[in-house]
Amino acid sequence: MRETSNPPVIAVIGCDGSGKSTVCEHLIEFLSQYGPAARVHLGKQAGNVERQLVKIPVLGKKLGKKIDKEKRVAAKSQVGLLPALVIMSFVLRRLLRFRRMLKIRERGFIILADRFPQTQIPGAYDGPALPENNPNRPFISWLASREHQAFRWMAGHQPDLVLKLHVDVEVAFARKPDHRREALAKKVAITARLVFPGSQVVDIDVNQPLTEVLSKAERAVADLMHSRGYPVVPAV
Repeated sequence: MRETSNPPVIAVIGCDGSGKSTVCEHLIEFLSQYGPAARVHLGKQAGNVERQLVKIPVLGKKLGKKIDKEKRVAAKSQVGLLPALVIMSFVLRRLLRFRRMLKIRERGFIILADRFPQTQIPGAYDGPALPENNPNRPFISWLASREHQAFRWMAGHQPDLVLKLHVDVEVAFARKPDHRREALAKKVAITARLVFPGSQVVDIDVNQPLTEVLSKAERAVADLMHSRGYPVVPAV
């Protein structure tokens, strides 16, 4: 679903350590020459919360082990009630930010989204986390159906342009040493697999020098804005 009468939505996706924040910081300034633009974050940011929790003195290690255990359980489609409720709290938070983004767009702002919801790979980043099949757990199954419904609705608002940032695992880990190498490797692989039917997708190798990365991102955005009839607004 795309509404061409509204300002475009540009999404930047990629593994942690791929430089999404750097690219977005640059592009939000670049977009200002075409009119008002707003940068939004559409990720759940649960990983950031987890990394802050494990830094708590004394309790941090215990919390880290508990989180790891819950992740292993979730991977086996045996999600308990408390983890399911925590997951849904992040879903509601993400939905709130997504609806706020749509309202900002309706006000005439070009949208630059750091991350974008997807439904292609459940359990992966920016995708639904709860397995839909929860035998003998009807309430959790209901929560899972609501989560998947929310993600289908968000993913249905297709971005006009998707910038996919591809990074080597070693580069990502060097930039994000507080992340798990295995988790980063999984995200690198998933980034390459994601498709966005109906959206223009530009692949960018972020292992190359930053100036080249930003230049390619600028060209992709400029081409989109030109195709949508946006003139460059002279600086005042």
